[in-house]
Parts: sequence; structure tokens; C-alpha cells
Amino acid sequence: MTSITSKVCIVGDFAVGKTSVAERFVNNHFSESYLTTVGVKIDTKEIEVPELGISHKLVIWDIAGSERFGHTEFAYLRGASGYIYVVDGTRASTLRSAMNLQDQINDKLGGAASVVLVNKKDLASDWEVSESNVEALQSRFSQVFTTSAKTGDEVERAFEKLARQILENDMRAD
Repeated sequence: MTSITSKVCIVGDFAVGKTSVAERFVNNHFSESYLTTVGVKIDTKEIEVPELGISHKLVIWDIAGSERFGHTEFAYLRGASGYIYVVDGTRASTLRSAMNLQDQINDKLGGAASVVLVNKKDLASDWEVSESNVEALQSRFSQVFTTSAKTGDEVERAFEKLARQILENDMRAD
């Protein structure tokens, strides 16, 4: 089986659930306690893609929350094969932050495979992000997932979809 390693960066505003999403995907765990990420937190997980005969190792860079990037954040993003943009469904302002971050990344580093996670599905009764907001995201991003890091709903599927997009992009480039 062929082994491929790809760098994936998780970005979004503060407290949207970036670390919780990564922890759910990597360790199938959720913590109720909130700890702010300082700088970057790096994890890894391998995904088997048997139909392609590939073992795809994702090196996941959980970037500290921000609505704008500076030089340090762009240094963390350099070399990424894909991005996961995380939005907090209970705070509409984080939707604008994700779109702003996408614009900054595309302007500075060019496009790459990406997905959006509208997180905190378990708090749907408190959501500020409407169905029309989600539809607007779908016009900007190839895949939008409604997720819950707490319950795990759709988290694994979103990461797997991004991993496949990265592989497809790599195969087209060859």
C-alpha cells in the first residue's frame, strides 16, 4: 500500500471548536473544558483508502483562532494541502470570519482543497447561522458539513472528504 502524507490546517475564529473537532477526529474524544490554543497544535491520523491502495497520513495543524492572519499564521499555513474552515453555528460573525480567512489564504497562498464545518450542531436551537447562510457557504466552498465535535456527528466524514479531495488534486497534478 502506498503511503502519502498531507498537511491540513484547521482555521477559524476563536472558540468555534477547531481543537474539539481535531480531538474528535484524531482520538474520538470530546472535552467540556475550554483551553485556548496558543500558536499551533499538531496531531496526526492515518486514513486507509483501500480502493486506491493508499494509506493517507494527515498531519493536522490546529491554528489558534483568529479572524485575520498575520505573518506567524501564514508561516504555519505554508505547505498545506488542504484547509478545514470551522464556523460556530451559534455565532453568525464566525461565518464572516471564515470567508475572510479563505480570501486571505487564497490571496497569499493560492487555492487548495477545503471543506467547511458549521459546528455545534448539538446546540441547533441556539443557532444564528441560517439555512440561507449555509447555502451561501456552499457557493464558496466545495463541501459544507454541519458537525458536532461533542457528538461526533459528521466530523469523520468531513475529514475523509477533504483527504479524498487532496488525493484527487495530487493525482491531477501528476
